[in-house]
Formats: sequence, structure tokens, C-alpha cells
Amino acid sequence: MNELANRTTNYSRPRRAPVLALADLPPMGTTRWVVSRKAAVVAGVKAGLLSLDEALQRYGISLDEFMCWKRLLDDHGVKGLRVTRIKEYRTQPHSDTDAQPAEDQSIVDPTAAYAT
Repeated sequence: MNELANRTTNYSRPRRAPVLALADLPPMGTTRWVVSRKAAVVAGVKAGLLSLDEALQRYGISLDEFMCWKRLLDDHGVKGLRVTRIKEYRTQPHSDTDAQPAEDQSIVDPTAAYAT
């Protein structure tokens, strides 16, 4: 038994990314978007399983919504897609853009204009 354990621990398989199939994507017409479903749609488009236009039509989402998911996923990982943390992630500048000037902070946080 020890001999078998030693043989298997010396062998290391190459790591492969999981294969994504259309069956792994959320069902057509999904309306409840949990983190895993958002990530699956973005991964499906990135992997070429469906085009961006097909994804927008299949799931009834806007281009802005999809691009937001993609940006949050790229910048913060799967946790960035959580709705409970959306304000925290969206107030940080995007990695591809410069930070907003101080005079534009009311755009990021609309309540800042009413602070006393």
C-alpha cells in the first residue's frame, strides 16, 4: 500500500482549465443573477461559446451591464460581482482609467453633494 502511495505522490498531472460547455451556462431567460451565473456568462463569452450579441439577447441584459460584470470580474475576481459589495468596488477607479478629479467625486457618490 505504501508503494502505491509513493508512486502517486511523485506523479503530477498538468493543471488544465476546466472545459466550459453551453450546458454550464445559465438557462435562457435567467432573471436571478447570482455571482456564479454572472461569472459563467462572462467566461462563456471569453471562451467563445457564444458571442457577446448572443449573450445579450439570450439573457436580456444590456451591453453596459455585461461590460460592468466583465470589468468587475477582471479587476476584483468573482467577489467583485457580489451585489452587497457593489458600491465598494464601483467607487474604486478602474485599472484602465485614471482616478476622477476631486471635483467629480459627487458623481461617484451622489450623497456627497448633500453632506454637511
